[in-house]
Amino acid sequence: MLIMLAKKLNIAYPIFLVLAGLVISYIPGIPVITINPDLIFLIFLPPLLYEAAWYTSWNDFWKWKRPISLLAFGLVIFTSTIIAFLATTIIPGFTLPMGFLLGGIISPPDAVAAASVLKNIKIPKRITTILEGESLVNDASSLIVLRFALAAVLTGQFSLHQAVTEFFVVTFMGIVVGLAVAHVMYVIHRFLPTTAGIDAALTLISPYFMYLAAEQFHYSGVMAVVSGGLFLSYRSHEIFTDGQSRMQTINVWSTLVIILNGLVFILIGLELPVIMKGLDGYSLTEAWRYGLIISGVVIVIRLLWIYPGTYIPRWLFKSIRTTEPYPGWKNPFIVGWAGMRGVVSLAAALSLPLLTNAGKAFPHRNLIIFITFVVILVTLVFQGFTLPLLVKKMKIVDVDPAQPEDQQEMTVKLRLIEVALHRLNEHYFADLENNYRLRVFKEELQNNVVHATARLDSLTRGDTHQAQIDVYRKAMKDIYQHQRSELYHIRKEKKFSEEVLRRQAMQIDLAEMKILNR
Repeated sequence: MLIMLAKKLNIAYPIFLVLAGLVISYIPGIPVITINPDLIFLIFLPPLLYEAAWYTSWNDFWKWKRPISLLAFGLVIFTSTIIAFLATTIIPGFTLPMGFLLGGIISPPDAVAAASVLKNIKIPKRITTILEGESLVNDASSLIVLRFALAAVLTGQFSLHQAVTEFFVVTFMGIVVGLAVAHVMYVIHRFLPTTAGIDAALTLISPYFMYLAAEQFHYSGVMAVVSGGLFLSYRSHEIFTDGQSRMQTINVWSTLVIILNGLVFILIGLELPVIMKGLDGYSLTEAWRYGLIISGVVIVIRLLWIYPGTYIPRWLFKSIRTTEPYPGWKNPFIVGWAGMRGVVSLAAALSLPLLTNAGKAFPHRNLIIFITFVVILVTLVFQGFTLPLLVKKMKIVDVDPAQPEDQQEMTVKLRLIEVALHRLNEHYFADLENNYRLRVFKEELQNNVVHATARLDSLTRGDTHQAQIDVYRKAMKDIYQHQRSELYHIRKEKKFSEEVLRRQAMQIDLAEMKILNR
């Protein structure tokens, strides 16, 4: 209900849910809710990462691997380092390992928050790809930084050489484990007699197998899920050999993800009273001051990193200047401003142990959790509200040359029709003489070739203006609405099978989605 209300108010639902959770937490009689960090990491994180990886284009991810890597690894380490030294300067008693601990916790932006805020805004494909790719990998790098910093706090020992070596080992082996599990799941999907329900169930358990297998060997479960998800997504056309499996899996995942995202963001808001009560030894004013200072620095660090990371590689390598269009200053700024923190940061903070190895209370634990909450709140609400306004105000344009989506769609459609006609003529030529259904299908394909060719020609020559496209879509939407109304009256006649009517309704939905470019 809260998500629907957020859509009605045209507010990104992560922002609305966090604020709603804050309000609900202060209603008298509401029970105190404590988040179990193991629950977040084990139950919520694998499917959310897997779903994000599944819908990420591997080709686009690889194309923009340089800026993605600079943000997901370089910026995370840079942010952790700056926050570490800042925290030791402004917070009495804060050691450098504890500063790195805090930096590792608050360094990764949240994928869901950025995607939700930008969902209804037209932005260049490059920005979307970079933000999605960054969010897939930065959780792994930040959690690895957290792991080493935590070990230093608990044991009082830290080796930079050992940490760097283990960083690469944990990351690489996480990828290896994820790909190994993904290959096993691929074989099961591909060669065993599955049904649509079984295919959907297998996709649900796959991220948990990847995550648990990697964590069992103390490797990166996040990298395992991401690498495995990218592999299976790339092979999805081989895994799902029929439309029913694909449609059912998509529907199951869309429902699951909206529920998980809704729960984790409202839990962030509900957790505030518990966090505030744990601020022993610090006044609320001091805690808020530390949190706001660090929040501001986190935002500035990302903006300071984004421009050198964008321009320096162009200055150093001619190949980049010749193959990639000049990005300007607006597009990098939007990437820099979209660094909203979320549930992974809070879960990481809550996962801090209560006691050290010496049996003493973990130093500054409650303050670290509160500062993390403030950073999430400031970046999510402040940047989340202002990001759509900045995109519209700055009039962001796509600097990468690309064929318009309408032309791409017609081109792909023509190629698919040509494949179908070639297959009919080469392998079913004799059957075309005697099989009426095949002849009708061939005639439909030939008519589609004529229509698609004319449509592609008009798009290429620019005869179809945006105003005409808008009128066309409006008319088709109106027609589809009347078709749905007619289906309703047909259903009331009780003369036709419900299954037949449902199939017709789905055909109308699919046609409308195609017309509206959804």
